Amino acid sequence: MPGTVLLLAAAPLGRGRLVDAASVLPVLAAVAPAVLSGTDTANVVELADPVDPQGVLTRLRAAAAAPGPLTVYLTGQLHLDRRQRLPHLALARTTPATVRYTALPWHWIREELRLRPPGQTALLLDLHADPEAWRHLHEQPLDAGRTAAVYGRVAPPPGRRGPAEPTYMKTVATLLRSGHRPPLDELHHQALARIAEETAVNVLLGPPQVAAAYAGPGDPGFGAPPGAAAAGPGWTGPAVPSGGFGTVVGAGHPGGYAGTGAIPGPRVDVPDESRAGGSGPVSADAVRPDSGAAADAGDAAGDAGAAESAEPGAGEGPGVDARAEGAVAPPPAPADALPKAGGDPHAAISDAVRDGRHEEADAIAARLQEAAVGEHGPASEDALHWAEVRADLAMFAGDAGRSCRGWMTVAETRLAAGQAPDAPAVEAAVDRAHHQWGRIGDTARARELGPALAELRSRVPGRRQGALEDVRRQLRELQRT
Repeated sequence: MPGTVLLLAAAPLGRGRLVDAASVLPVLAAVAPAVLSGTDTANVVELADPVDPQGVLTRLRAAAAAPGPLTVYLTGQLHLDRRQRLPHLALARTTPATVRYTALPWHWIREELRLRPPGQTALLLDLHADPEAWRHLHEQPLDAGRTAAVYGRVAPPPGRRGPAEPTYMKTVATLLRSGHRPPLDELHHQALARIAEETAVNVLLGPPQVAAAYAGPGDPGFGAPPGAAAAGPGWTGPAVPSGGFGTVVGAGHPGGYAGTGAIPGPRVDVPDESRAGGSGPVSADAVRPDSGAAADAGDAAGDAGAAESAEPGAGEGPGVDARAEGAVAPPPAPADALPKAGGDPHAAISDAVRDGRHEEADAIAARLQEAAVGEHGPASEDALHWAEVRADLAMFAGDAGRSCRGWMTVAETRLAAGQAPDAPAVEAAVDRAHHQWGRIGDTARARELGPALAELRSRVPGRRQGALEDVRRQLRELQRT
């Protein structure tokens, strides 16, 4: 199966540039596509100093939707937006005052990759951080999701000596120009060995054993992968299945998501065939509002609301009585379908989805959600996680109405728990409810859910204009039919 490679090099123009990111692209372009991907053949997409975060999102979404292995080579710089203090990848027009609107939110990357099959996604990163982002990384490590293997480094601000060189990525490219791509653990190790003096004060991304070999003196956070014991919680580092890319950041966390940071979204491993079709979780023309990992749902107005979101919605939200919502309670999961003690329940759910046993998959998730609600409460991240898993399961089963209702309930639960309307998890839930509402084929059902979605959209409009008006316009059309 052919692989997909995304080469992304981005940095602001002018004085805000910390790294000469685009200088690495000629070196990477000299490497054969098959070597970049580690497959027999590969499709390569190159983005040099892109301007529009929505354009980058579209390319990333298309790459994530492609079957087969995906390798992302990403070079650039990290900043925090002033409003939510979340990491963003700076683009060509980014300035400190416009990060929220002109840079690519890091959680968009995580959200686009989260539904890819385990062992099929790798990121090689050469990033420089501004002073605020550098401090933030030692408290909140970068999270690329439980199914992505991450290698590379994050360097501190370069000081006044001008833009830094992306030496890690150039070293990786030079090694690959030999025509051979070793396992990524080994490639990462070889690259670090060549620039060991420089990386002594870097935050290293990758297997703990490799990071430890290059850990520098002083602050124990330096030289350790974000999330390692030295740098903060969140790194667990088990290996992905044989034949995959390598170590997965955040895998192995009880419940299947990494840590307790923002948006521990659903972690259902999706069969490739589910991605290729119109009902798959990711498509190249997908439109999501500008939150979570979303583009503006308002831009989908011309498509009669069929906004193609990468994360659709699911069943009843946490702590909601299915009967009160007019839904059908899932049948009990067969005893042999339930995960064994200590096992990852997501694997059992994924197997059921692949086999078309959608009711069984939802029943497993429902039991886990019920247990989480009983133990931690309906607004706990564990309970919300399983509500979101059921959201994706409803989408896979083709029940857009239940999906829309589920995502609205998740959003309402987060808001009722005190989360801000512009919190990424809240925005993402509303975006996905909006997307699923546009896919409801039953006019009466869409008309029934429309007013509640419009009211929710009025409270959570998302980052870009147009989403609320899109709901209102479509609702007017439905009411005329």
